[in-house]
Amino acid sequence: MLSGAQIRHVEPFLRLCPEAHRLRKLVLQFRGMLRWQKVDKLAGWIDELVASKFLFVGQFAKTLRRDIEVVRMAISTRWNNGPLEGQVNRLKTLKRQMYGRAGFELLRARVLPWDPCHT
Repeated sequence: MLSGAQIRHVEPFLRLCPEAHRLRKLVLQFRGMLRWQKVDKLAGWIDELVASKFLFVGQFAKTLRRDIEVVRMAISTRWNNGPLEGQVNRLKTLKRQMYGRAGFELLRARVLPWDPCHT
């Protein structure tokens, strides 16, 4: 659902670019497939996207088609790598903050739980 401010920006754009209606519909269909785990609609959606004149999303669809079974599993299972990606992002942020300031021992102290035997 769009907020009032988003609607005020999207509606004029959609009036200026009628093709954007079609693109927005296709993108929202994909979001719906992900949200409601509708794997049965994936093949038809990919075919529709490849046949469309939107080259960039058509290329995205072709890429999905290359590994379709993995995409089906990603849509249909409730498991994801979000928690892992969050930890990787946290580690990279700490590493960037400390770049050039300290060695591995300080990084280890900030990342791993405190171990009194390791001091």
